[in-house]
Amino acid sequence: MDNLQNFFSSFSIADSLQTLSSLVNASSLAELSATTITSYVLIIAAEMGDKSQLVCMTLASRHRALPVMLGAIAAFALLNTLAVVFGVAIANWLPEYVIAATVAVLFTVFGIHALRVTEPDADEEVEEKSGHNIFFTTFLLITVAEFGDKTQLAVVALSSTAAPIAVWLGSTLALVSTSALGVLAGRTILQKVPLVLLHKISGTIFLALAAIAAYRAYISYLL
Repeated sequence: MDNLQNFFSSFSIADSLQTLSSLVNASSLAELSATTITSYVLIIAAEMGDKSQLVCMTLASRHRALPVMLGAIAAFALLNTLAVVFGVAIANWLPEYVIAATVAVLFTVFGIHALRVTEPDADEEVEEKSGHNIFFTTFLLITVAEFGDKTQLAVVALSSTAAPIAVWLGSTLALVSTSALGVLAGRTILQKVPLVLLHKISGTIFLALAAIAAYRAYISYLL
């Protein structure tokens, strides 16, 4: 009994808080909230009208909405988990200034690309694969369509410099939101919301984050 008490007493509240702090990689709740909101706004603006939303619109027009949404949620949870884990691994292996400089370059490229968009891509069509289980059909389609896409690379970059849990939560909620709009509102909402405007917003956010990352790279290199 004494040994059991000693075992549990070895885990102090301070140790628990330190473990939690290292997991979220953030100094305060305000920082977590800001990272979550930033990730959400960035990803939802970039993904509106993109492949994953087209997948959900196509499948939801032919099947029940619930399995389509569940398949999309599962796919995004997996993709963002892989992206966050990869981003954290990069953060542990590379110097901070190298990571920040890489993030700055990536976000600059993404931002310029988004700002140059003048109309929705007409050739981005997603064909539905045969299969009786629409959940797995949605899961596979979105996983294949989004794996290695700019959104996943953005999540990798964000999680290498900010709180991974907050990045995962914000990006996953954003992708689920765009999918829900695709399932529930279909093409109607996309006809009323100018996609060019959304691309401009996402491009501006990408460039702003690129500037912040470049500044962090400069400061880290000097130190």
